[in-house]
Amino acid sequence: MPKDAIGYALSALNNIARSDILDRLHLRTTAENLSYHLTRSGFRAISTSSRAFKAANPLKKPQRLHAPGQTTDYFDLNITDEQRMIRDSVRDFATEVLREEAETADAEQRTSDTVMSQAAELGLNLFAVPEALEGAATERSPVTSMLVAEDLAYGDMGQALSILAPMSVANALTHWGSAQQQSTYLNTFAGENPPRAAIALCEPRPLFDPMNLTTTARREGDNYILEGEKSLVPLAEDAELFLVAACTADGPGVFIIERGTPRLYIGSDSPMGLRAASPRSLKLDSVRVSAANRLGDRDFDYRAFVDLGTLAWCAMAIGTSQAVMDYVVPYCNERKAFGEPISYRQSVAFMVADMAIELDAMRMLTYRAVSRAEQGRSFQREAHLARTLVKDKAMTIGTNGVQLLGGHGYTHEYPVERWYRDLRAIGVAFGGLHL
Repeated sequence: MPKDAIGYALSALNNIARSDILDRLHLRTTAENLSYHLTRSGFRAISTSSRAFKAANPLKKPQRLHAPGQTTDYFDLNITDEQRMIRDSVRDFATEVLREEAETADAEQRTSDTVMSQAAELGLNLFAVPEALEGAATERSPVTSMLVAEDLAYGDMGQALSILAPMSVANALTHWGSAQQQSTYLNTFAGENPPRAAIALCEPRPLFDPMNLTTTARREGDNYILEGEKSLVPLAEDAELFLVAACTADGPGVFIIERGTPRLYIGSDSPMGLRAASPRSLKLDSVRVSAANRLGDRDFDYRAFVDLGTLAWCAMAIGTSQAVMDYVVPYCNERKAFGEPISYRQSVAFMVADMAIELDAMRMLTYRAVSRAEQGRSFQREAHLARTLVKDKAMTIGTNGVQLLGGHGYTHEYPVERWYRDLRAIGVAFGGLHL
């Protein structure tokens, strides 16, 4: 892999460090500090992707998926037999693979290639790609995507985000991509080696509003020039494709940017939670993108794009909150103080009961919003209500989980500490996901 300027500087420092000249000149401390700051701060250019995206079989018109034919106007919590089978497979994978790898992935700040390969074997990406593009999808079901997100996060939220990020890009391309965009990018998600990809929406500023972006895209002939900075972009170091939201002269838009595009840089900031997904910042310094890479045609709905991503975050929060709940209840029943289980204490019982009530409320609001989205009905209000409740109550459940375990909840030995850190992201995260 070619080195950037920082890479050459570090190589030079390492060569100097092998000699005793630094000690004779009393410069070793200065060199060590310089090396530390070079690796811990600033942005570095993203190297060129080894994958060449090109339209193998150009489409005459974009392929769209429609909602299942059996949907009704009623809010129905029953799931189909197919959805039940998918849930069983995903839940087994989450508990047997993601849960076992969670601590290692968090410590190493990445989801292993083995886990990503095993996730690909589940065929989840295929259900985001239409059959005409070698996928397996015949209909579009945000409800199914929500159930998958919830069950993956039940195993580990960080690794779930790593798995869902490429799926989300494929969903967005299927939902809104033009014929050219689908021909060039979408079919790769149905292959044996699907690309790692992510949506970049969130920005590093207080009270971020996804409808009021500071990242800009200025039209210049047949191109757009993008300026700005994004944060909490999952898989940023490995992603081969990004969907970047920016403000244009005619409103917010989303742009397809390939890895290795000149003047696209990745930051080195390390997050508090979701560490297995390696969220990083992304800087766009006059990045030039073809106008043909603006997502969608006239049918693109940026508001729905944001709201579907919001509901995906809600689904992951529900899955992780359920994991906290399922861990805390047996613990409180088995842990004894003063000769009896701590669950006999009224304050503990009330706290656990509140967690169960809040979890059910989160699930009901999210399910209702996603159900309306699947039926093709307006769901902006419902999505906003779901996020308002989830970002508050999910963090409360994480906090109470730590509190109920006492000193144990504050250590790495118990997973509640990690779940707490992951759930804190719900209050600030936008983007990276799309049902």
